[in-house]
Amino acid sequence: MKCEKCDYESENNKKKHNISLCPVCYQFSPNDKKSLSSYVNEKIESSVLETFRKYYTPLGEKQKQGMIKKASKGSLMSRVPFGYKISDGKIIPAENYHEVEEIFEEFLTNKISLRKIAEKHKFSVNGLKKILKNFTYIGKIKFNNQIFEGEHQPIISSTLFNHVQDKLERLGIK
Repeated sequence: MKCEKCDYESENNKKKHNISLCPVCYQFSPNDKKSLSSYVNEKIESSVLETFRKYYTPLGEKQKQGMIKKASKGSLMSRVPFGYKISDGKIIPAENYHEVEEIFEEFLTNKISLRKIAEKHKFSVNGLKKILKNFTYIGKIKFNNQIFEGEHQPIISSTLFNHVQDKLERLGIK
């Protein structure tokens, strides 16, 4: 697809008000339709923008790469999950951490619904499912569909976690 401002050919071109723009021209383009039309009519040589293309990084990409790097070193990329707290900048088990193991054990060994377990522990069903699927509880960090070794102490065993994942899958719970 060709950029309508600089004629740069790229698969990464984006549409704005049905006008195809390369990532660099898109970055500088106005949002309103009338100004965009004027902007596109002010043609520019594609070669003039090569320096910008060379160093262009899509919005948020640097931030995401930084977060991946941080996660790969074992740092949590979201808020502290139920059963943990932050102390001196580190994630440690909170006073209620035994309740996490209790939730996993109840789900695995009892034939009661997620709704009943959620009510007992004062969670929504979705909140309970998030707990049951959270890798943080086995000392891992999941970010960007990758799993990293965490810096924190696990609350439950990997065996218990894996058995719960198997049961969730068998029951078709997503």
